[in-house]
Amino acid sequence: MRIDDFDEIRLFTLESARGAVAKITNYGAILASLLVPDRAGRPADVVLGHGRVEDYVNAVDRPYFGAVVGRYANRIARGRFVLDGESFQLTVNEGEHHLHGGALGFDKVVWQAEPLAGESLRLHYLAADGEEGYPGNLRASVTYTLTDESELRVEYRATSDRATPVNLTQHTYWNLAGEGEGTILDHELALAASRYTPVDAGRIPTGELRDVAGTPFDFRRPKPIGRELGADDEQLRLGRGYDHNFVLDPRGDARTTRLAARLREPASGRVLEVHTSEPGLQLYTGGGLDGRLRGKSGRPYVRNGGLCLETQHFPDSPNQPDFPSTILRPGQEYRSETRFWFSRE
Repeated sequence: MRIDDFDEIRLFTLESARGAVAKITNYGAILASLLVPDRAGRPADVVLGHGRVEDYVNAVDRPYFGAVVGRYANRIARGRFVLDGESFQLTVNEGEHHLHGGALGFDKVVWQAEPLAGESLRLHYLAADGEEGYPGNLRASVTYTLTDESELRVEYRATSDRATPVNLTQHTYWNLAGEGEGTILDHELALAASRYTPVDAGRIPTGELRDVAGTPFDFRRPKPIGRELGADDEQLRLGRGYDHNFVLDPRGDARTTRLAARLREPASGRVLEVHTSEPGLQLYTGGGLDGRLRGKSGRPYVRNGGLCLETQHFPDSPNQPDFPSTILRPGQEYRSETRFWFSRE
């Protein structure tokens, strides 16, 4: 593990025996780079992002490149919820709604770094009671581990002294051809999900769990992401492509990670499998990228230039009683795990 210091913000490098190299900064707990070999052994950086930490800090239109987002990932309608009879108003930062923790989410703070034995790094953050409107002092940690099997393991823990919603996720944009190497439309994706949560015009879930059968949202068998992206479908129009939560099919103990997604890039042979303990996965195909941002390679990040596979609980769960609960109470521990496993074929 190598460390490069610059003021309070640090960059950590994790290396695996099979050639994978991950770089993580304690600003936003961001996965800044991940080098993965292709079928011929040639490495490429497969995550979108900036080349300098200043660009993360000063970005105007923040796409959340590589960050851990919270205290609540995804959207909460109108930034409001009622908990134990008390009403709370959160910061509104996407139209009239609350997105990814608000104006000062976990992606915009400096975490305390704790290098661990081997290729592992733990990051800590204390979110104060009232921060962005949330109740409770929340002590959160995220641990990144890069194994010799080219698996990036992400483990989340949190406790709170008051009841509060918690929903953490990793917001990396993947392009298995390499960052800046065109679009992800030819990537082949499979999701272990028979249902998804349709949204309204504000991209807030309607509460319905809709069957994917016969729709562009059916990824139960692998297919190119671009195959039905242009279909005449109201949900695709509302999301500017895919920007939807998929309900993962239940399998065994909820605390045991199971296969949620498999992504393959045909030209390079790179394969990414996502295993998680979470009940949902937000598929976002980069409809908000427009070519104005240039990445580490200097090339523009075009529309659909990367995709996110955000393992998490469902959006707007504090206002949706039929969704799995996201409330963490004193004496409980929030625990979540996601594994990104890379291979070649």
